[in-house]
Amino acid sequence: MIIAQILEACIDGASKTKIVYRCNLNFTTVNPYLDLLTGRGLIAASGGQRVRFRTTANGLELMERLKQHHCAIGKLRSQIEDALANGRSASMENDASSAY
Repeated sequence: MIIAQILEACIDGASKTKIVYRCNLNFTTVNPYLDLLTGRGLIAASGGQRVRFRTTANGLELMERLKQHHCAIGKLRSQIEDALANGRSASMENDASSAY
């Protein structure tokens, strides 16, 4: 989710400091992500001394896909948890009825 957070932080343009604080990173950690995202054309760096990063069209597309996948994973997790809970309660009922 760090990549999605960085992409979102850069939608309207962001300095490295803004990205670090919005994404709860540190300056050492953020550099490889910024290098990766700029190298892949997902964010663009502009400016001279005060570099600002902006999410590109490709970055926006990836961000949307990541959100969709995250949502789908959340739904699957809920379904699995529900199935496990139902399986446990059914198993406990069977155990309780067989005790008599």
